[in-house]
Amino acid sequence: MNDNISNKAAIVGLGATEFSKNSGRTELRLAMEATLAALEDAGIDPSEVDGFSSYSVDKVPEYEIARLLGCKEVKFFSQIPHGGGAACAPIMHAAMAVATGVAKTVVVYRAMNERSWYRFGTGSYGFADTPIFENVNYGWYMPHGFHTPAAWVGMFAQRYMHTYVATSEDFGRVAVAVRDFAATNPNAFFYEKPITLEDHQNSRWICEPLHLLDCCQESDGAVALVITSADRAKDLKQKPVMIKAGSQGIADGQQIMTSYYREDITGLPEMGVVARELYRQSGLTPDDIQTAVIYDHFTPFVLPQLEEFGFAKRGEAKDFIRAGHHARGGRLPINTHGGQLGEAYIHGMNGVAEGVRQVRGSSVNQVDDVENVLVTAGTGVPTSGLILSAS
Repeated sequence: MNDNISNKAAIVGLGATEFSKNSGRTELRLAMEATLAALEDAGIDPSEVDGFSSYSVDKVPEYEIARLLGCKEVKFFSQIPHGGGAACAPIMHAAMAVATGVAKTVVVYRAMNERSWYRFGTGSYGFADTPIFENVNYGWYMPHGFHTPAAWVGMFAQRYMHTYVATSEDFGRVAVAVRDFAATNPNAFFYEKPITLEDHQNSRWICEPLHLLDCCQESDGAVALVITSADRAKDLKQKPVMIKAGSQGIADGQQIMTSYYREDITGLPEMGVVARELYRQSGLTPDDIQTAVIYDHFTPFVLPQLEEFGFAKRGEAKDFIRAGHHARGGRLPINTHGGQLGEAYIHGMNGVAEGVRQVRGSSVNQVDDVENVLVTAGTGVPTSGLILSAS
């Protein structure tokens, strides 16, 4: 018996705004633009939408989008916590709602003015004013200089480098490859702006071992997707992109970006939870994946993700990267849209969009003969993942 969501729901619509550093309009406006574009892409009337899913840090309430769309009866809505770790989970939740009959047409959206309105990595969060558990927890780290996401990731990266003899150049090779893809993507902020490994090494330090070019962008923009049943998808405008598997993961000793008290901090066990579940649901193996969208808010966390998903053995992702398997023409091209380093940082939702385009065959950096695409969400936090497929 098929006891999971595999192939029961499909992504049938995709919409996005431009990606910029100053959108000049509200996040609600951005969300509506992307949502209407996704519904037009699917050929579905806005009034038919009866479900929504987004992120808990989204400032665009689903009820306001429902009102503006003219939705008649909304039967399902969810918001996923933990920032970028949510990137794939709203699609998973939408698929569960559709597969169980709770909703028929679900819009997943993410809209943000994360550059022009507010910035995530400032290091000033007002934690002292709100002494809830999570904020008190950061009180153990901030006195030692751990104020920003780059600093938090830097601790993990240093240990990974020490244990597996990886180098800053290995992280740089990740950045160079995704910027190469961004350079040929007209929708990427860094279109026609590739970098070299020398550029990476010469970029200023943010928090050793992270250079500036190891860190993702801050972006304004929005992305929306439309999910409906596999049966209905057959009769719509676009080639259905099947949701082959979806999972969320929390692992032993999990905290938010500061899981330093684990016995080993060189891996990402929460992503291992996701990997095992995705492979279980789909019946696929690493050899069945033709391309992947690996969450790249910071380059060091790309390497352990490759290991958690079995594309490289533990500690050997550096060799995978050095061989160029992740780059254009490689065995597993990753982030063919340019990633969050090169295209935009829309909390990973633009990465899901690229997975959709790869399955449709419409990516500007299309990989040959794509059947299955892996998409991962934010790392260092409770996370999520998807496998999107042609059938």
